[in-house]
Amino acid sequence: MKHIYYLLIVLLLLQSAMLWANTTSSFTISDKPWDKGEALILNWNLPDGYDRLNLQKADSLMVYQDMELDEPLVSGFVDDNLDPDETYHYRLIAYNDALADSIFIEAQGQPKENWFYMHKLSFLLLFLILGSAIVFYVMAARRGKDFYIRRISGLDSMEEAIGRATEKGKPILFVPGISELDDIQTIASLSILGQLAQRAAEYNTEIIVPCRFAMVLSAAREVVKEAYLKAGRPDAYREDRIFYLTDDQFGYVAGIDGIIVREEPAANFFLGSFYAESLILAETGLSTGAIQTAGTANAHQLPFFVVSCDYTLIGEELFAASAYLSRDAQQVGSLKGHDFGKLLVILLIVVGIILEIAGQGWFKSFLMGAGS
Repeated sequence: MKHIYYLLIVLLLLQSAMLWANTTSSFTISDKPWDKGEALILNWNLPDGYDRLNLQKADSLMVYQDMELDEPLVSGFVDDNLDPDETYHYRLIAYNDALADSIFIEAQGQPKENWFYMHKLSFLLLFLILGSAIVFYVMAARRGKDFYIRRISGLDSMEEAIGRATEKGKPILFVPGISELDDIQTIASLSILGQLAQRAAEYNTEIIVPCRFAMVLSAAREVVKEAYLKAGRPDAYREDRIFYLTDDQFGYVAGIDGIIVREEPAANFFLGSFYAESLILAETGLSTGAIQTAGTANAHQLPFFVVSCDYTLIGEELFAASAYLSRDAQQVGSLKGHDFGKLLVILLIVVGIILEIAGQGWFKSFLMGAGS
């Protein structure tokens, strides 16, 4: 009888605990982990019977405004687009229409910026894979590995263009685009200029390089000077043939057209970033009968170069040109590493399409940085 009495007490205590759990409410706010301090996680637990709730957030004047919830009775909410280290105040109001009762709870939270953003993990992994591939190919090229680079006709013609200029006793015109030195196309153009200037020095052919910006001018002079030193002809270097024209876009183009008409160079190279002036330059050069090689990554200007130049470097051929001409181990290895990266991206796209068709959206979310 005594044991039955104790058992009844235990059952009554358990029933009381369950009733208490069903009647208690909580509202907690925590910082979203592994983010840049722009989100708070709001969680709440409401007793049974509360069929409506209202979530509010205080503005800068501490006036509470209603927040929209996707579902009326969700148990959690993520508030994003917040400022790090700012304190935010929230209010939760739940209603029990049957009992004409309500619960009123206030809480506050402060988002914190973390040292690592978990949603960018995919970017880190891709960076490590691509970086490791580039290092691997560079080291392999330095050990003497001969990597295949497909033939680029526009670069193979460079020798022909220099030879023709030498035979005719006329100069070579090189235009490094119309952009500043911070444009990757300008840097690629100057890399090609170094190879071209070295060949021109070996053939004792004059090279003319008009520049639009002062920084490009300084870089071009250094590149050509170094090329003449490598060719063993530093005395043949003429600094005055690499000169500044004007910052104005069409004034620069007019100046180059004047050089083409007066000097009548035997070979013209338009390599870099070009815009509306591309056809003006190419047509003027075509009228003088020069061999013309052009190249740009601006797709909207490629048709004008294709129809008016003998050879055209399309898109990434411009960036691969320096490695193609010099066969430098570091440049060739870097080029092959980037090719590996392109193959990896194509593979990830194919896998992503297959998983999306199969209804697995987590892969796309992870790659796009939407995961947390």
